[in-house]
Amino acid sequence: MDIDFSALVLAAFRKEALRRLVFSRPEEGEITKVTGRLCAHRGRRVLALEETLPGDTVAQRNIKEEDAEAEVSRLLALYRQCNLLTPLGDAEYKRSKDGKVTVLGGEKLSRRLSGETPAFVSAVESLDKQKHYFLDGDEPFLYTLGISDKTGRVHDKMQGKFRQIQRFLEQIEEIYPRLPKSGTITVYDLCCGKSYLSFAVYAYLTKKKGRTVDMLAMDRKRDVIAYCERCAKDLSYTGMRFLVGDIRELSGEGRVDLVISLHACDIATDIVLDTAARLRATVILSTPCCHRYLATHLDAPSLSFVTRFPHLKNKLSEVLTDALRLAKLEAEGYRVSAVELTDPEDTPKNTLLRATLRSDPDPAAKETYEKLLVFLLGDGKDTYLKDIL
Repeated sequence: MDIDFSALVLAAFRKEALRRLVFSRPEEGEITKVTGRLCAHRGRRVLALEETLPGDTVAQRNIKEEDAEAEVSRLLALYRQCNLLTPLGDAEYKRSKDGKVTVLGGEKLSRRLSGETPAFVSAVESLDKQKHYFLDGDEPFLYTLGISDKTGRVHDKMQGKFRQIQRFLEQIEEIYPRLPKSGTITVYDLCCGKSYLSFAVYAYLTKKKGRTVDMLAMDRKRDVIAYCERCAKDLSYTGMRFLVGDIRELSGEGRVDLVISLHACDIATDIVLDTAARLRATVILSTPCCHRYLATHLDAPSLSFVTRFPHLKNKLSEVLTDALRLAKLEAEGYRVSAVELTDPEDTPKNTLLRATLRSDPDPAAKETYEKLLVFLLGDGKDTYLKDIL
């Protein structure tokens, strides 16, 4: 009997028996492998696919149940092998170069799937993140910084800031495996302002993770640094240091494990990222603020249909500025990404630029960055940020 492999996959999906689906041996293209698993997302079953791209990067997408069979059929046309793994047995689809299709284990699995509901634990995995709060509200530093009261209740006007800190600590948890496994963790908060992140990250790493931390927070405002020093003294946070000055003057002596920055205004973010890359920081987490600089230098005739409208030009400049920043970090040897830090209702400045050091500076990525400058700035490419960095 001929087995319709797409229908077989769908039957396993509907029985909640689909453990894993692997498409391999592509006919062509850069996606070397696609894996799938049965998941639940927002109360609905989905086929969660992961596509392996060059450089071991992975793209993810969710396929609705009603679209699953068509998507599997599409992928079967692109890949010459597919393995279906279930608790009831496995099946393998193979297509030779001359187009001959063979399905191994398909009939047996089809019979088992068409029988009584099998007695096994459902394969459905939830994709919806469980709420995990890194702070309870009663942490001493939150009271000292005026975020919560003595009882641990977060002040109404500071709820957005509290959520922002929570989300940032989620990012710290994600990159934690990249930090040293033992010894002291060196953290720099550049253009630190009131150092909300400095105190949060220090408390998290020392109290929750039990680590020794050397935290340097730096800003040009003397009164702000004096305030932060008083707070650290009140909290007995002996591993925190505060410095008044220009971060561009920081020396490259010693290892820097993590650089963080929250809402450094406009070009200050560029200075933060440039300094972090110069120091060869292992991980960089930075949330930009305003993006005025590029808007005044943009010279891209092919984008004039957008830039002729001032409001849209400013919006476009925000995206392009952060994209340029990431491209420059790639040229410096970093693997980069941009993620939403917090709800836009809390603050419109909710993009987090994330970079992890992977190699020495990359000449090919630098060439790409230079081409982007030419496209966006024309003759102004040679002076972009040169007077600042």
